[in-house]
Amino acid sequence: MERAYHRWLSPALGRPAELLVFGHRGTPMLVFPTAGGRFYEYEDHGMIHALRNRIEQGQLQLFCVDSIDHESWFCEQISPAARIARHDTWERYLLDEVLPFIYAQNPEPALTVHGCSFGATHAVLFGLRHPARVRRIIGFSGVYDIGRWLGDHQGDDRYFHEPLAFISGLQEDATARELRRLDIVLAVGREDSVNVSNAQLSDALWAKGIWHALRWWDGAAHDWPYWQQMIQLYIGGAR
Repeated sequence: MERAYHRWLSPALGRPAELLVFGHRGTPMLVFPTAGGRFYEYEDHGMIHALRNRIEQGQLQLFCVDSIDHESWFCEQISPAARIARHDTWERYLLDEVLPFIYAQNPEPALTVHGCSFGATHAVLFGLRHPARVRRIIGFSGVYDIGRWLGDHQGDDRYFHEPLAFISGLQEDATARELRRLDIVLAVGREDSVNVSNAQLSDALWAKGIWHALRWWDGAAHDWPYWQQMIQLYIGGAR
């Protein structure tokens, strides 16, 4: 299996950024780490091994990025508005630097975004905010109500960064039409503490006519061994 490490000085972030690439061709998948996670955690926790055959056979190419959660969502030293603004610099890094990097190596336009736990939150938020840039969203055990990190802060910045609020308030426009084009898979444990926000997001998506699959797993199912099983089931499509 081809494995490549890349690092560059990010203009958007104002500091070096790192990522790992696995595979040589196939459907590109942008992988977000869990809360405060690093670009190498997906490999360290056996997810690359779970996808090894697909990667080696050229069906899938993974791009695993770093997070800046401790500078944004989890940084209690700054205001909620500043946390959102810092997150936006990371999103700009993804849009202006990572996506062109992916397309330079892989011209396949059908980009998948994926993550586990808070990585699923990132993947779903990114896909919903930029549906024209994405073909599939795969989120495992994510939370889609971000109020716990923003407290009482209100405003357009919160609305456009909270998946549940954004979809609930979605108007019939070009964004809605693009969202209906996506293949969205959400998987979560029936006893997971985030199960309510998954059910609420699913209800909101159906209310707007956005097809998706919500897959319930027994127990909490909020750990790497479960996510290894999930990715093997759902990477090929919603089942």
